[in-house]
Amino acid sequence: MKILGTGMRGLIGSRMQELLGDIYEFETIDRSSGVDITDKKKVTQLIKNSGAKIVLHLAAKTDVDGCESEKELAENSDAWKINVEGTKNVSEACSQYSKKMIYFSTDFVFDGNIASEDFYTEEDLPNPVNFYAKTKYEGEKVVQRGDNWIIARLAYPYRASFEKNDFVRAIIGRLAKNQEVSAIVDHIFTPTFIDDIVFALDALLKNDLRGIYHVVGSQCLTPYEAAIRIAKKFNLDESLVGKTTREEFFKDRAERPFSLALKNDKIEKLGVKMKGFDEGLIEMRKQL
Repeated sequence: MKILGTGMRGLIGSRMQELLGDIYEFETIDRSSGVDITDKKKVTQLIKNSGAKIVLHLAAKTDVDGCESEKELAENSDAWKINVEGTKNVSEACSQYSKKMIYFSTDFVFDGNIASEDFYTEEDLPNPVNFYAKTKYEGEKVVQRGDNWIIARLAYPYRASFEKNDFVRAIIGRLAKNQEVSAIVDHIFTPTFIDDIVFALDALLKNDLRGIYHVVGSQCLTPYEAAIRIAKKFNLDESLVGKTTREEFFKDRAERPFSLALKNDKIEKLGVKMKGFDEGLIEMRKQL
């Protein structure tokens, strides 16, 4: 099966090609191939001419604080043009030429105002608290106007190796150099091992499903707890991990939600095992 994808050179897309390259043939839409997703005419033409029946849409502006700095520009911002208009271009072309669209969204669409023991499900209504999250949620709404789609919400993805750091490898890097790490105690998140995201995608495609899925890990914790676990699993000095708060860490930056604990029951019912953070770190260490 041929898959056309945007953002396929990034953290997640590149791993998809590594793990699923023997099963699917991947073709990429990106600026290096002369196609910008904000160019409706080019995007439509490429999707029309592609033999792929599946279009993965990973490309996005994901710098939360960078997006927030453009908030006053609203629909004239790069964040809006890429995350909303670009998504609209891909979605409308998919509907026009009978392609299935898979849109990768984010846990940030939720406001985080839930009790620490609660979880968000796919049925909960998003309520973004920063501009990045707003553009991703607007992208979700655009996709849902299409004919055949999946929205896969992701959360804090990490993997064993890549040219750019994720949050796990950033912490390992600092601790390995005996540098201190300030980790937040009043935020709950759901880290996700990228290999599990890849295998979940494969299951979604094989079952020809439609709808919203939380493609996230099976363990929710604070960044402080995560940093301590990273130090222990990689035999690094956990005394270098200090405590901070969202207010301190994100001072003069975009607002971050309190609890982004997401339930993944819906995806696990497909037989996909989404690892908890401890399990993901063990697997990550094996791969290094």
